[in-house]
Amino acid sequence: MFDVILSFALAVVATVLAITLHEAAHGYAALAMGDDTARLAGRLSLNPLAHVDRFGTIVLPGFLLIAQLLTVHRVAFMFGWAKPVPVAAWKFRNPRRGMMFVAAAGPAMNFFLAWVGALGFYVTPLLGDPVLSQVFLFLFYFILANLVLGLFNLLPVPPLDGGRIVVGLLPLSAARAWARLERTGILIVVLLMFLLPAILRDYGVHFDPVGELIDRVGLPIARLLVTLAGSPADGLAMLHLLGADQGA
Repeated sequence: MFDVILSFALAVVATVLAITLHEAAHGYAALAMGDDTARLAGRLSLNPLAHVDRFGTIVLPGFLLIAQLLTVHRVAFMFGWAKPVPVAAWKFRNPRRGMMFVAAAGPAMNFFLAWVGALGFYVTPLLGDPVLSQVFLFLFYFILANLVLGLFNLLPVPPLDGGRIVVGLLPLSAARAWARLERTGILIVVLLMFLLPAILRDYGVHFDPVGELIDRVGLPIARLLVTLAGSPADGLAMLHLLGADQGA
């Protein structure tokens, strides 16, 4: 039970950090291009409470936690999101292009943080054996949380960042049509990524896009980042082992 609680706590901390810095990156990108809306709203804060979204930060992670503990008896994956950072696109010289760069800042921050996590394997041998495995586990969750959050947000459906990037790239008429998904896009994504797999599982149909995203994209990129960061061999070996333990 202690191992489950510890695993959950590390996963939550890693996910909260990934989400908080993702949202802060949007605000700072907007500020750099002349929009101080996020700053005036207090959304440039690194305090996670400033970015809490009732469903994305509390309900969905809670559902994932309970579902995993009841089915696989461990926390294999945590995911969520925060309140969108307010942006006044009209303050940008080119509103569509400005929103595109603001949207791209979030995933870019997550990929950068994943690389920082890979570099963290250099530090862990200095900490000693009593906490070494916990630090390795946290780094695994931190790298994976950032990669999954970054990749998930690049799905080309508004209001996800990828959808807003697509709106900035499409011709104006097509961009307007695609932007109309803003109100229902997140509902479509939640239904396809989370609810539909749970329903199909009851009928013996395997459909797990989140699991596939982790197994086929997230973990391979995590291993690549650790390799590119030049992390010690034992760090890479531990990442492979943790990936196997988490169902990779």
